[in-house]
Amino acid sequence: MSLPAIEYRGIWRWLTKDFLGIVREMRWSYVPPLMVYLAAGISGFTGIIESFFVKEELGLSAAFLAGLGFWAGLPWALKMPFGHLVDLYWHHKSLFVYIGALLMAGSLMIMVGLTGHKAFMASIMALDVWYVIATLVSPVGFVLQDVVADAMTVEAVPAYGEDGVKIPQNEFERMHITMQTLGRIAIIGGSAIVAGVGGWLAMTMSYYAMYKLSLIIPVISVLGAVLGSWTARKLRIQYRRAGIPEEEICELLRPEECKIRPNWYILGGSIVFVVISVILGMSQIAAKKEVIFIASLGIIIYLMRQLLKDLDPLKRRDIIGIAIIVFVFRAMPGIGAGASWWQIDVLKFDEAFFGTLRQISSILAIIGMFALRGWMSRRPIPYLVIFLSVYATLMMMPFVGMYYGLHEWTEKIFGFGARTIAIIDTMADSPMGQVSMIPMLAWIAREAPSEQKATYFAVMAAFTNLALSASNLGTNYLNEIFIIERGQYAELGKLMITTTIIGLVLPVATVILVNWRNRSAKTKRVLN
Repeated sequence: MSLPAIEYRGIWRWLTKDFLGIVREMRWSYVPPLMVYLAAGISGFTGIIESFFVKEELGLSAAFLAGLGFWAGLPWALKMPFGHLVDLYWHHKSLFVYIGALLMAGSLMIMVGLTGHKAFMASIMALDVWYVIATLVSPVGFVLQDVVADAMTVEAVPAYGEDGVKIPQNEFERMHITMQTLGRIAIIGGSAIVAGVGGWLAMTMSYYAMYKLSLIIPVISVLGAVLGSWTARKLRIQYRRAGIPEEEICELLRPEECKIRPNWYILGGSIVFVVISVILGMSQIAAKKEVIFIASLGIIIYLMRQLLKDLDPLKRRDIIGIAIIVFVFRAMPGIGAGASWWQIDVLKFDEAFFGTLRQISSILAIIGMFALRGWMSRRPIPYLVIFLSVYATLMMMPFVGMYYGLHEWTEKIFGFGARTIAIIDTMADSPMGQVSMIPMLAWIAREAPSEQKATYFAVMAAFTNLALSASNLGTNYLNEIFIIERGQYAELGKLMITTTIIGLVLPVATVILVNWRNRSAKTKRVLN
């Protein structure tokens, strides 16, 4: 067979198996959590009009809104105790979605009143108080639904086929990758769609009409919960017909007769975490961010230890090793706002061009999730972290080059400048945007004990998400070393190079160190 024919068959196999295979691998059991994720994705439908409404009608100060933003983000600290509560009452998990939907609907109804019945709302309570209530209630609803949706992705991937035969491990792992890929597509796709549609409708519809239309959002998540209950019952019947023992069905699906005791270490530690976050968030401590980060990290590590203590030591070491690798990778510092200022002032990028880059990024991120799904499922997380670290370094090179005049040279020699380079770089970088996130979520879902789906997801996700706080701290420290002010970019080149080197060296070194320690532990166990 000729080389072109072999290459053609390889491309055709990739197109049908990896890129389009996600359609063939789609299952009804995946739909319920996807509907809940979709509701979260399209929740930004009112984002544009809300900012205009607050500016035009309420006149709240930037400082007040910044403080309100802190309190609006605080409910996400409740994800861990909420996760354990969902596990405790797993067979009633739909109730958590319904409560979340009611809170979301209540928040939207307040905004409907503020935009359409202002005088009536003002006669009961001040308008800004109503807005504060709506802002604080909504995220609680989203957190409740997010916790359930995360855990539902574990349940959505069946361990047995319709014939009662256990699904092979490699196929089982691929199904988890598919489930998490679809979840990211639902969130990103939903937000991308409503960002455009919401902006267009804001030019033709009143705020009142748009908020009434947005009431469809909690309805979508409720329908997902209803469908989830139906598919779980259907799967239980399928397992019983296949002759799977009732004990194993209980372990996989946890119907009403399965019991789990409260883990007071998880609940107590989570409560301490929330209390510390509130106290420190309201304090005037000079190093408030660092104290919150260290305290949060300590509590989450304690909760992880409680969660993993009953596992086999080597299994526990592997899980901790992967968690550390992902944490370090996500904790790498960024350049900061100075890069955007430089692009605006020096490269002359305007709002419309930044919008174009964001649209390109969203679209290609979704395409990348389709195209790279199979590749992600066949690669271990340490390999992906090394690959992405090297790839991110290469994608940073064009911007470093433009700081030193690359765009001027390309425009003189080839006829294209900074904007073309930025578009090409975004097109190359965007498909990789979720490559680190999807395998991590699939790994969490795959490793989650059946009786602690939501708890495991919440704690492990909290640990890896805390890395973003570390990233922000690192970015802040670097910007204190390399001073960047509006219009003064003499230090920006050094900052770019330093950030790029750190982002390459630390994740790769972490992978090498963790793998070496794990191999040493396994060797000692074999020798003993």
